Amino acid sequence: MDLSLVYNSAMSITLQPELQAKLRERATEAGITIEAYIERLVRADEATMSEIEELACEGVDSGEPIEADNDEYWQEKRRRLDEHVRKMSLA
Repeated sequence: MDLSLVYNSAMSITLQPELQAKLRERATEAGITIEAYIERLVRADEATMSEIEELACEGVDSGEPIEADNDEYWQEKRRRLDEHVRKMSLA
């Protein structure tokens, strides 16, 4: 028998009462146990991290490479970001 497939252990964690209440409420709303709800959160987090890694690799592999090793490049990026944030805050 392969014991790696049977691995299951308990873990105790201490949470602030507010977080405990939120977990209990959300698990109850979903009709599952708190343990199952936390497992869903962890699996969703894993899926998100996989998606981010995949998107990052797609970005690295897309288009022609650009030089980003000088201050002018990053100053222009920062200026455009500041401009965008300013426009969004006025909207």
